[in-house]
Formats: sequence, C-alpha cells, structure tokens
Amino acid sequence: MSNKTLVILAHPNPGESQVNAAWRTRLEEAALPVTLRDIYQLYPDWTVDVAAEQALLESHERIFLQFPLYWYSVPPLLKKWLDDVLAYGWAYGPRGDRLARKEMGLIVSTGSPESAYQRNGRLGHTLAELLRPMEQTIRFVGARYVPVFTLQGANRVIPADQLSRSADDYVAHVGGLAAGASSATHHRCAAGSSPPRNDLSQGHDFTRVHLDA
Repeated sequence: MSNKTLVILAHPNPGESQVNAAWRTRLEEAALPVTLRDIYQLYPDWTVDVAAEQALLESHERIFLQFPLYWYSVPPLLKKWLDDVLAYGWAYGPRGDRLARKEMGLIVSTGSPESAYQRNGRLGHTLAELLRPMEQTIRFVGARYVPVFTLQGANRVIPADQLSRSADDYVAHVGGLAAGASSATHHRCAAGSSPPRNDLSQGHDFTRVHLDA
C-alpha cells in the first residue's frame, strides 16, 4: 500500500479563488508524491466514479478534503461525493473498514476572518464547531482525524507575503514535512489589511461571484 497523500479538492469556482488557487499552485510546484483530485473538474455532470474514487482512497494513507466553506458546510458536489463514495459495506457497516486507521483531515478556506468565527463573534460559532459533522464523519469510518488547516479572511485581498507563507505551510501540512504537521494550523488575514474584493454585506462566506473562501 502506498504512503502517498491524496487531496480531494472541491472548489465550484476555481477561477474566483485566491486561497485555494495559491495552495494548488504551490503544491504542484513542489512535485511531492501527492495525488490531487479536482472533483469539480473531473465530474462536470456530477456522476461520480465510485469505484475509481474508492480505489484511490484505498491506495493512500493520508487523505485530505480541501474546500471553501460553503454555507457553513461543504460544497454540494463534495457532499454528493461523500454520500456516494463512503458506502455501506465499504466505509462502514459489515466489512466496511477500508478507511480504518488511515489519516484524514480537512483543509478549509473561509471568507470571514477568524474573529467572526468565535462564540462572541459575528457568527457565534468557532470554525471547529461548524466542521464538527465532517470531523464526526471521519471518525465514524474509523480514520484518524487530522485537525483542520485553514486560511481565513478571504473576502478581502490577502497580502501576497501572507498568502505565500500559507501556501508554504499548506505544502508542508499536506506532505507531512513539518514537525507537528498533524496538529491544527491556523492562518488568518487581518481584517482591514487590504480593500475588500466584493461586497458581502450579509456576512456569508460565498456568493455566486465570490465563493472563496
């Protein structure tokens, strides 16, 4: 069995992305033994090749689900991917142990800054709390949960040096190159550090023209 890492990337509007685009570019430049699966590119008709996805999951020991927060959850195709691929008898239930003891983690970008994701913040919940269903899904299939890696505040243009540092840390996290790579890593764009890219006056972390987060 391979020790390579698998990244399932789910971004509905990659052309609108600053964070996920920077992460992906740096990962591709690093030429690490990492398999990147862009499911919105692979499945434009939303027909997921379950057998292919399950085979890839079985052949990797570290698996990351990477996505921009979408209405405080995952993008819809990733939800369908989870529903289809993590099947009864394969991921759970009788003989459903194919993901057991693998490492699985989340890589998430958000539009709002970290300060909004506090119990006393604008959104009233931490990011970890909002991602609890995903954490529980990973634990339910018997995998070891790798705490979230995130860059927050993408509703504003993130300074180039900060974005570059985050991309370097992302590559280390995905590749398992940094000490403590399995511990939670938080990066944030300071509010007001640069002009906003879009008017998100309702405070959501995506719109049709600006999902990234």
